Amino acid sequence: MKAIQIDSLWKEYRLGVINHGTLVKDFQSWWARLRGIEDPNSLITIDEAESCGVNAGKVNALRDINLEINQGEILGIIGRNGAGKSTLLKILSKVTSPTRGCIRTRGRIASLLEVGTGFHPELTGRENVFLNGAILGMSKEEIKQKFDEIVEFAELNHFIDTPVKRYSSGMYVRLAFAVAAHLETEIIVVDEVLAVGDVVFQRKCLGKMKDVSSAGRTVLFVSHNMNAIKNLCTRAILIDQGCLTMDADPESVVARYLDRNLVEGPIVSEREIEKRIEGVIKKQYPHFRILEIRMENEQGMAASKFESTEPVIVQVKYRVFQKVNDLRILVAVADEMGTSIYGSQNTDDNSTAEQFYEIEPGDYIARCVLPANIFANKKYHLNIDVVSPKKEHHVLKKILEFEIEFHGYNSEIQYGGNNLDFFLWPKMSWQAEKIDTATGV
Repeated sequence: MKAIQIDSLWKEYRLGVINHGTLVKDFQSWWARLRGIEDPNSLITIDEAESCGVNAGKVNALRDINLEINQGEILGIIGRNGAGKSTLLKILSKVTSPTRGCIRTRGRIASLLEVGTGFHPELTGRENVFLNGAILGMSKEEIKQKFDEIVEFAELNHFIDTPVKRYSSGMYVRLAFAVAAHLETEIIVVDEVLAVGDVVFQRKCLGKMKDVSSAGRTVLFVSHNMNAIKNLCTRAILIDQGCLTMDADPESVVARYLDRNLVEGPIVSEREIEKRIEGVIKKQYPHFRILEIRMENEQGMAASKFESTEPVIVQVKYRVFQKVNDLRILVAVADEMGTSIYGSQNTDDNSTAEQFYEIEPGDYIARCVLPANIFANKKYHLNIDVVSPKKEHHVLKKILEFEIEFHGYNSEIQYGGNNLDFFLWPKMSWQAEKIDTATGV
């Protein structure tokens, strides 16, 4: 059964202000529009608007969204800031109306779009529970039945009769979420507000949303916490520049969102490197330039999949234009969230460090060998940093991906009730000795 049906949804906003505060400026803007020229009082110029991919004076926050959400689903909605996620939820919550398109919902919707949504600051927590419940369409008897559960979940027993204007932002969220989750609405919409709460309460909320979904209620969850999206949601969508670009399982959608800058395959060309160097696009370096980054196996073949028992060789090819002293090259391995978990610098090895201290003009290849029996059964990303003494800096974050096929523990065996999930699984030295029970030695 479908809980939400969205067909050809568009939302258009007008840039700038609706009026300028004076009759003269309003007349100037009206006369400019009549003549088809740029508004002299616009907060954003036509050239700036076109460079942002919008029509003069208008921007499409959502573009032709088509989506079906089934009852009982937990749908994760992810995307960059300004992609249109919050706009979609506001339209679903009837905070704003669409420019074009149609939305059909089955049942009542409880929205938690920002801290204190639907709360009156002068009323107490108790009064706001009843007010918020009434706004959501609940009867007084229904709210009374759930009241004790709401207060206990929010952990605000001592403050429930205190005006909410004296609450901290965390207390606001705890009470607002408790009301939305416990009152019997068919659809719950949550927009990033859980980031305000502490870690313990966030876990409590995620657990509650799972319980709510198992009871047949539908949850729409916007978050920049990718682990929460993967662990909680049954499905996810990716919104980019107002368009729905992907609709699939959470693992795939999160991977697409995080890996949008990854180069496919084991080799990055000079042209691709120039496009991706942070903050120095189209800038010529006077001392050096990276020409290629390549991953290969022991046989010297380019590869992006490796056995856990073989090393991963990272090769950085670069060109030196002028003599360089002390060129530093860092190779770091990161998880899918971009957190570095393993790394090495070219000057770490004393036997070869002198090769990077005085470099004459020419082309060079630096090789870093990531040892065998280090990585677990995961996908990993490479970060490459190259720095010269002149502070010329090439930064390439998550530029390549490699995958390890692990040969180790039996993944079907559970330890402590959980499957083992580690990023690194180095081969250690183990010994076992039999103890003489008579001597204890």
